[in-house]
Amino acid sequence: MNICVYGAASKSIDAKFTDAGYDLGLKLAKRGHGLVFGGGNGGMMGAVARGAHDSGAHIIGIAPSFFNIDGVLYPHSDEVIYTETMRQRKQKMEDMSGAFIVTPGGIGTFEEFFEILTLKQLARTDKPLVILNTAGYYDSMLMMMRHSIENNFLTASTMGLIFVADTPDEALDYITDYRSQEVDIKKLRNVE
Repeated sequence: MNICVYGAASKSIDAKFTDAGYDLGLKLAKRGHGLVFGGGNGGMMGAVARGAHDSGAHIIGIAPSFFNIDGVLYPHSDEVIYTETMRQRKQKMEDMSGAFIVTPGGIGTFEEFFEILTLKQLARTDKPLVILNTAGYYDSMLMMMRHSIENNFLTASTMGLIFVADTPDEALDYITDYRSQEVDIKKLRNVE
């Protein structure tokens, strides 16, 4: 299966994050999965791609054509698919993947996560969605989501659409063991 990994492109993030990203790439490949990612050479994207490459995974980088400048894209992807827009990029990543892992990232990664979560909530996809919560990076976001539940902006069952993993092995085990989830849209949207 191809697994889409979302994550930061920043080259200035702490090594504890990129080390976990590299480990994720290694383990993803060792389990026989391919990598679909945003094509970047830096940050979490580059770390995961290097790990996947070092263990022999098939790597598909998907990037808008305006990212095709020196040093931005990971140079060892087996395939590079260019899109015109960021929206087309996200759609292509979704279409080519059987599961999603969200590693630490910034606004683009948040957007990617919430888009897939929204699609799951609307029963437009049933692919596994995992947050790799390295060093508690996503604790505050998860707290915000729980706050939204407490104030009736989200239903508690929304949290059941994601899996929060502390390690790459936990993330990959969840994907391996994943069983299709039947979604009651009315209950999730709180419209009953």
